[in-house]
Amino acid sequence: MAEQAAGSGRGWRFWIDRGGTFTDVVACDPAGELQVRKVLSEQPERSGDPAVHALRELLGLADDAPLPPGLVEEVRLGTTVATNALLEHRGAPVLLLINCGFADLLSIGDQHRPDIFALAIERPRPLDGRVIEVGGRLAADGQELEPLQLDGALAASVREAQAAGCLSCAVALLHSCRQPAHEQQLAAWLAPFGFAEIALSHQLSAQPRLVPRGHTTLVEAAVAPVLDGYLAQVRAALGGEPPAGPRLRVMGSSGALADPALLHAKDTILSGPAGGMVGAVAVARQALAPEGQPQPVVGFDMGGTSTDVFHFAPELGELAWERQPETEIAGLRLQAPMLPIHTVAAGGGSIVRFDGERLLVGPESAGANPGPAAYRRGGPATVTDANLLLGRLPATALPPVFGPGGHEGADPQAARARFAELAAGMAAVAPGITPEQVAAGALAIAIETMAAAIRRISIERGHDLRGALLVSYGGAGGQHACRLAEVLGVRQVLLHPLAGVLSAYGIGMARQRLLLERSLAAPLAAELLPRLRQLRDQLVEEGSRRLGGDGPPARVGVRLELRYPGREQGLEVLWPAMPTTAAVAAAVADAELAELRRQFAASHRRRFGYLPEGGGETLVVERLLVELETGSGEAPAAAAGSGASEVVEPAAAPA
Repeated sequence: MAEQAAGSGRGWRFWIDRGGTFTDVVACDPAGELQVRKVLSEQPERSGDPAVHALRELLGLADDAPLPPGLVEEVRLGTTVATNALLEHRGAPVLLLINCGFADLLSIGDQHRPDIFALAIERPRPLDGRVIEVGGRLAADGQELEPLQLDGALAASVREAQAAGCLSCAVALLHSCRQPAHEQQLAAWLAPFGFAEIALSHQLSAQPRLVPRGHTTLVEAAVAPVLDGYLAQVRAALGGEPPAGPRLRVMGSSGALADPALLHAKDTILSGPAGGMVGAVAVARQALAPEGQPQPVVGFDMGGTSTDVFHFAPELGELAWERQPETEIAGLRLQAPMLPIHTVAAGGGSIVRFDGERLLVGPESAGANPGPAAYRRGGPATVTDANLLLGRLPATALPPVFGPGGHEGADPQAARARFAELAAGMAAVAPGITPEQVAAGALAIAIETMAAAIRRISIERGHDLRGALLVSYGGAGGQHACRLAEVLGVRQVLLHPLAGVLSAYGIGMARQRLLLERSLAAPLAAELLPRLRQLRDQLVEEGSRRLGGDGPPARVGVRLELRYPGREQGLEVLWPAMPTTAAVAAAVADAELAELRRQFAASHRRRFGYLPEGGGETLVVERLLVELETGSGEAPAAAAGSGASEVVEPAAAPA
């Protein structure tokens, strides 16, 4: 196999999605043919990364054998390493440097209550670390009110925090998104202290509001060392940096690939699900190409740990790839561009239990170890076990990767035994209930949980699902797709040959992009257009420089986030190619502004169903966003899979 690649002039390409339960690997050989592997993400019997093991098995190499130069051309990786480190508090302890008087700000937050009716508020556990206040202050317009106080007392406090175990440093100062000078001075002063990571808030987010910007900086400082260590381990296992090793690219939450050198850990929180959305939209377009009619796409990715759903409206053009600028994870407001993917804790490994009054499914998951009961490791009853018990999932369809040695098939009898235990426990409230009835009830609960998530990101946002195409993927998606479509009223379901590994396939089809932004908060008027053009040109130049060796941008997209004065939530609109000369710009300024207002009004009516009375023409430009795309993400022809996609009508298929 190695000799074949060496003689072909082109090496292997690997597209990998490391999930919570399974790691999916799609390999494209030098001839353009695809090979697929699905392995457990936790392998107690083996050390090292499971994706690297699967890669070596496909190449016919032993675990300790060096990777021949040129054998592998590229590895694209989607990973949950940063997400898991954050959720499991395995990140580096962080020292936070913030302005005097604001030491408690990030702990207090915006006083948002996770459960407004709860009498006893249970807040997520904060990240490990310390806080030190720094003298110095900027005004809201970026002017310096007080110079930074970088003295011996501050140095002694920093050394004390390091001695207490703080390995990383987060710097979040007031108004640094307008003027980063103080943060830059502080970073230069901190360099000799030898922190593993120094995260600066202005480099991570161009948006105002210190609380979410500070939370984002804390997350980056905590999990970046973990992600960097993992990527370094993968790089070493692959033979090192090019040309000795293959090119490595990492999937980001925004649906774009990134060079690890340009990657922030906070941008990988939805790494794998973003690959799934890219892949699902791509295969939907392939399947519908002969008809030539773009259709809304509903993505349904049911994996082992959770289910991810999205809605894609092709009539919105490039705005269909609108990113959410902010999300909440582990009680922290995270400012990072993410595709609009909604996650619910209903996967194949979701645990089925009885609390004495009702049957519950999730949010806890059996994971990869011990996994569902059928995995032969003493796991609990799960959604996967329910499908096995009811005959919806043949045991022979699962690979022989279970048991203590990782080489046995699934055990349906273990699944039956667990549901029999649940039925016995429910006898007091449901006399005579059978294990099969418990399993069917568990599936009904899981289906309704997933349907509610899809309604939330589609119907509740003004989209009609009746003409949509449901793209089902993920290891457990096919077992529930038709029944879910019936509940939602969706008439068509797309089944792709690579549905079980579509997130990895989508990573292979993604393109390398770089998203840059600037915060303005300025009224939309003709006088603002020259400043916008100047900022646009600066961001394009900066992005081209950062992309470096990956070549000049193949496409540049420009968007504006607009909002009404006094409103917090903005909407993105496309900013068309604009003239550069002052004379021509003045002649078309009115038409340009009218087009931006028209787009905003249409987007506002579609999202919220109305336009405010008396809103007039007054709008505020909150942000300028520039996206640069380089290279091609088109998969080879063979990447369509081992067969044609199949669109089925749910009513004609078994539930």
